[in-house]
Amino acid sequence: MKKDITLHLNDEIHELTVDTRRTLLEVLRNDLGLTGAKEGCGLGECGACTVLLDGEAVNACLVLAVDAEKAEITTIEGLSQDRTLDPIQKAFIEHGAIQCGFCTPGMILSAKALLDRDDRPTQEEIKTALSGVLCRCTGYQQIIEAVAAAAEKTGTARPKGRRSES
Repeated sequence: MKKDITLHLNDEIHELTVDTRRTLLEVLRNDLGLTGAKEGCGLGECGACTVLLDGEAVNACLVLAVDAEKAEITTIEGLSQDRTLDPIQKAFIEHGAIQCGFCTPGMILSAKALLDRDDRPTQEEIKTALSGVLCRCTGYQQIIEAVAAAAEKTGTARPKGRRSES
């Protein structure tokens, strides 16, 4: 069965007719040409397909496109503004947190969701936020350092591993 939907995607409106069984990942990649989100496992285990749905990191392979209709969707393609990289993207480059790049969009968007709700995360909070995305190249240290550096750029980061009592 097909359904007409409107997706609010990267600050743009997209009107589509989709099969109700298609995932958001399939629609993003195949219908809209947004290939930043990757299909790694198709089971929600690897996080390569991570996008933001109303600011929360989700696996696009597990979300039906019709269920994303009322949400604000952000993909890696929509993160930079006016050709300027997001501070998280810059930090990933500066800290060598990009190897093959397969997991990078998922890592960056997971970090974005974290930093949008807590601009002062501890290292443990960073690790937890990134735990849904598997990286087969870096061993995670550079990725964690990049997220911590992006948080520090806001000028409000806590010392490593410590929570302030406020």
